[in-house]
Amino acid sequence: MCGICGLLDLNRAVDVDLLTRMGNSLLHRGPDEGDSYTDTTLGLGHRRLSIIDLDAGRQPIFNEDRTLAIVFNGEIYNFNELRRGLLASGHVFRTKSDTEVIIHLYEEYGYGCLDLLEGMFAFAIWDCKKKELFLARDRFGIKPLVYFYDGRKFIFSSEIKSILQDDRVPREFNYGAFHDYLTFNYIPAPRTIYKNIMKLEPGHFLTVDAGNGNITLRKERYYDVADLNHNNNGTVIRLEEAKEKLRFALEESVKSHMISDVPIGAFLSGGIDSSIIVGLMSRFSNRPVKTFSIGFDGHDLFDETAYARQVSRLNNTEHYEFKLNHTDMLGIIPEVLDNLDEPFSDWSIFPTYLVSRETGKYVKVALSGDGADEVFGGYRKHLGEYLAKYYMKVPKQLRHKAIEPLLNMLPDSHDSLPLEYMRRVKKFISGISDDQAERHFKWMQIFSAGAQRELLNSYPDQLGNDPLNTIANLCDRYKGDAINRILYTDLMFCLPYDMLAKVDSMSMLNSLEVRVPYLDKNLVELAFSMNGDLKLNGLKRKYILVETFKDILPPELHKRSKQGFDIPIGDWFKKDLRDLFLSVVNEKSVKENGLFNFNSIKQIYDSHCSRSKDHSKELLNIFIFQWWFNKNQPALG
Repeated sequence: MCGICGLLDLNRAVDVDLLTRMGNSLLHRGPDEGDSYTDTTLGLGHRRLSIIDLDAGRQPIFNEDRTLAIVFNGEIYNFNELRRGLLASGHVFRTKSDTEVIIHLYEEYGYGCLDLLEGMFAFAIWDCKKKELFLARDRFGIKPLVYFYDGRKFIFSSEIKSILQDDRVPREFNYGAFHDYLTFNYIPAPRTIYKNIMKLEPGHFLTVDAGNGNITLRKERYYDVADLNHNNNGTVIRLEEAKEKLRFALEESVKSHMISDVPIGAFLSGGIDSSIIVGLMSRFSNRPVKTFSIGFDGHDLFDETAYARQVSRLNNTEHYEFKLNHTDMLGIIPEVLDNLDEPFSDWSIFPTYLVSRETGKYVKVALSGDGADEVFGGYRKHLGEYLAKYYMKVPKQLRHKAIEPLLNMLPDSHDSLPLEYMRRVKKFISGISDDQAERHFKWMQIFSAGAQRELLNSYPDQLGNDPLNTIANLCDRYKGDAINRILYTDLMFCLPYDMLAKVDSMSMLNSLEVRVPYLDKNLVELAFSMNGDLKLNGLKRKYILVETFKDILPPELHKRSKQGFDIPIGDWFKKDLRDLFLSVVNEKSVKENGLFNFNSIKQIYDSHCSRSKDHSKELLNIFIFQWWFNKNQPALG
């Protein structure tokens, strides 16, 4: 796992000092070593976290005649198999790294090399003969890649902060991205919070041609699971057939993800997904697997460590458990937020940072259960999709005139179980619609368009793509049953821009590589060949996953509902986090940036503190944005 960067500037020779600063800004992603390569107007930089071929894997890496150079971030799990084929074709290797496999694969197959790679990756290959950069991002967006382009200059990196080392890059605020952030808590590709800096979408590659005296870009999608064109019945129908194929696919994925030349472990939350990964790792390892869990003192609603211990005992793991209190959590807020390249408001970013920090003291690589919910149907909103068809059968007058007004009158909160259930019911009701995409969108959104108009001093009419249209287009693209359409939407949207972005940023901030076996290409394709009712069976979420692997799970986990990687943020906003919140989101600072209506924020905060309504997500959204804005001061224009 590493950090990559580079620049192509037709106006001047490579600024070596700039390239060095860009690389140094990624030191946390690759603390082991760093290097660079220049070719007149082209420069490539790399920071390395050594995982495979510790002695000889230094980058950039070149082909035999040094006409191609590559910088690479990620892991290719089938590199040994690919390497054998390339050796048979006459390619000469000087390392045993997966990085060198990519460059020789590109020599052999050109852009088609992407079809053969299995793993997580973001890389750039410079072809000095063609004067072309070839950049690509893995199929599901596990690894990030961002870039800036103004016609004569192209800059890319793993992180925005690296691009901003160039003082000539404008810091223009992107209002469309701000609208996305208020809607979703994160900013989906291709936008970033800066107008002229873009994210490369998952499953896409980009060519940067400088051969004719100008720089021209071409972006192309090379992979989409929707292109498999499964029909409404799916191709895997019988439960026993599905279980057999799923077990083989996940076992093979876990085996491949365990390849490493350094110590390896696993996150163990106590939930279904990570417990299955740990169970399989234990069967394939000749020594106890190191497992890592995090919990919160005094908050049983948010603590799954007891379940994690059961899984550890069952699999005889070398278990490490970190119990934190509110002081630990509040203490890392400045460090986490100061390292965000753009506003990002998933509150599990804080425990993810902490478990990554503690895990990184023992291992360099950890496997996680991320991706299982999006592939197999693990979220409450997926269950909501199942329940919606029954609720819609209730007479409309009864729903609108009696049930919904009564529910909206009742208090809700995120810090006690009864009120937490009420909050979830209200969220379910708020998203009910005859249209599937609109339902899903409403369950995802933080601030609706109407709420944003009240929150903001001005609401621009031209913001680019309507977020609802984005979700609707994804739903339409997948030609399958209703459940798989929603899962596909989450796989392509929520997963890369929220879950995977969170894990990558927080783990790499602690120089820890996190691998995600549930996002193996073959496993994902198998899952989307299954009927949706194999994943969501009545009220049972991830049905096929649990049925397949219940023999390696403690019995107590079989029927557990998903809890999630959570913290008692709702309660903290009223007490422990109050002073910090008001120091950042106060009338003076809010009026200085001119974006928010302070009176609207005050109404939201007062309502939350009175327990009349849970506004923890909205408050965190505002708090994190205001913190980011105060630190970075983008040009509003």
